[in-house]
Amino acid sequence: MSHEHDHLKEALDTLKETGVRITPQRHAILEYLTQSMTHPTADDIYKALEGRFPNMSVATVYNNLRVFREVGLVKELTYGDASSRFDFITTDHYHAICEDCGKIVDFHYPGLDEVEQLASHVTGFKVSHHRMEVYGTCPDCTKKTDIH
Repeated sequence: MSHEHDHLKEALDTLKETGVRITPQRHAILEYLTQSMTHPTADDIYKALEGRFPNMSVATVYNNLRVFREVGLVKELTYGDASSRFDFITTDHYHAICEDCGKIVDFHYPGLDEVEQLASHVTGFKVSHHRMEVYGTCPDCTKKTDIH
């Protein structure tokens, strides 16, 4: 069984436990999110699924994402640009963000768990979590600038 399938199953179980009805649209949106590594916007998800659900609107997608956010399945990422991106919550991971096109890519670096212990030790804080963002230019945008 793939990781995506595990995540999807856990997500569906969470919805059942919280009493959220699992409609075909919700199932499809969650499935899309678990497979997507690119933090899609509501619009991206809508475009990817509109063929299967001709009567679904961007608002429907957005409302469902809000439901998922409320039960703790997705995070809404707002990095200054107008459109929120949605990230399916899995284990801790970090974000590399392109300063040109705004693309966000996940990467894992388990070694950083020690950062919380160190921070706690140095500051006396009871650390709850941390986030790290790395900024730069993605390969696609780098290619574009190399051409000119």
